[in-house]
Amino acid sequence: MRSPRLLTTPARSALMSQIRSADTKPELSVRRALHRLGYRFRLHVRGLPGSPDIVLPKHRTIIQVKGCFWHRHSCIGERFPRTNSHFWIPKLIRNCERDEVNERKLRRLGWSVHSLWECRIKKWSDERLEETLQRILPK
Repeated sequence: MRSPRLLTTPARSALMSQIRSADTKPELSVRRALHRLGYRFRLHVRGLPGSPDIVLPKHRTIIQVKGCFWHRHSCIGERFPRTNSHFWIPKLIRNCERDEVNERKLRRLGWSVHSLWECRIKKWSDERLEETLQRILPK
């Protein structure tokens, strides 16, 4: 495959259209782990601010599975895309601002909000992921 910097506009558009906002591999890993631990949850609840990824109503807990690029995790540092930066920089900054606003609203509504980052979920074993979930979730 060609380097992303060398893609033409139609090719880049086709590539970007394949990126999922729901049912990502890290999100599916978290959902499987929660299920193994016996938790029941709802997905992408539109009635809550930001349509959170995973909602555990019984525990008033929300788990957001965040992609490092889209939500500006520290693992990528201060790097922004080099091409089309006039589009990407404001978009990524808005994503982070929207995350903060939605998290504040959820906490005001009495929800406990936890974020798990894509880079960590990918590195963790199933056991490590389950331990992390058990630590953040009430029984």
